[in-house]
Amino acid sequence: MALVVAQEVPTSSSMAVPHGPAGVGQARHRMREQLRSYGVSDSVVDDAVLILSELLSNACRHGRPLGRHTDVGEGDVRAAWRVDGTGGLTVEVTDGGGPTRPIPATPSVTARGGRGLNIISALAEEWGVRDSSSGEVTVWVVVSEGHDHDHGHGSGHVPGLDGLDFADAFDDAG
Repeated sequence: MALVVAQEVPTSSSMAVPHGPAGVGQARHRMREQLRSYGVSDSVVDDAVLILSELLSNACRHGRPLGRHTDVGEGDVRAAWRVDGTGGLTVEVTDGGGPTRPIPATPSVTARGGRGLNIISALAEEWGVRDSSSGEVTVWVVVSEGHDHDHGHGSGHVPGLDGLDFADAFDDAG
């Protein structure tokens, strides 16, 4: 079934998000509303919103804000998403770089964090990291309808998260 758009609508969006937890909910809400208005399926929207949340959390925890700011709570990171002609969705978050590269961790069962990129690996068709000459780091993720979550970039299995549905946790405007 082809998606037919009867009106001219943007198929991409970019926004500055405050470096810190304050803007994450607003970004999730905006993404959810825009992707639904583009006609993106609910399953892809749910995956994309969870991915955006994980990427923004990682950028605020591990990366510096964009520009001259260096302290948490000052400056912004950039969130962007776009739908291509085939219905594929790319989500990107750009920060000012940090002391480490974004790589999936192997947290202990009791660890409070460290699962974000594993969750992204399980949901994504593919993902990667792009560095700019100015020191900015962008983590990008491709999400598509019908992607088999068990055969993506990662193993598709996130230990300790079996049977959990995260979509409802991100429905609020934050």
